[in-house]
Amino acid sequence: MTDDTLALEDVVDTLRDADLVMLTTALPGGKLLSHPLSIQGVTDDADVWFFVGLRGGQAEALRSGPQVNLSISQAGSWLSVAGHAEFVEDRSLVEQLWTKRAAAYFPDGPDDPDLGLLRVSGESAQFWGLPGGKAAGLAQILKAKVVGERPPGGTATTEL
Repeated sequence: MTDDTLALEDVVDTLRDADLVMLTTALPGGKLLSHPLSIQGVTDDADVWFFVGLRGGQAEALRSGPQVNLSISQAGSWLSVAGHAEFVEDRSLVEQLWTKRAAAYFPDGPDDPDLGLLRVSGESAQFWGLPGGKAAGLAQILKAKVVGERPPGGTATTEL
C-alpha cells in the first residue's frame, strides 16, 4: 500500500489482521447503528464473515437495509469498507468458521437457534494512515512526536 494506491490484496490483508471491526448499519429513519463484531473469516475477494444474533436491534437493522460499513483502526491507520450484508444459511460453513470465542456469545454451539451467519461483500474501501503496518506506524508516530514533526501518511481508495 502506498500513499495513493490501495489494492484488493491490501484490503484483504488488513481485514485478516483485524480481530474486531465496527459494523455500521442505517436504520429505516436514517439513524446509524454500530456494533463491534469479531471477524470469522475473510475471502480473497474481501467478503467478510461474521456470526450475529438473529434477535435484537442489530439483526433488525441488517434486515431493514443491507448497506453497511466496516471500520478498523490500528496504530495510526484506518480502513473503511462500504458494502452490503446478507444473512446466509449454510450450517457446514458455520461449523467450519466456529471458534471457542464464538461459544462465549452462542453457548449452544454451532446449532444455537440465535446464531446467524452474515456475509459482508465489500464494494469500495478507503485507507488512511501510515505505511508499513502496525510496528512501523507506531515507530513513525513516536519519532514524529519526539522531533516535533507531523507523521507521514496518506489516503487511498479502491473499488472492490
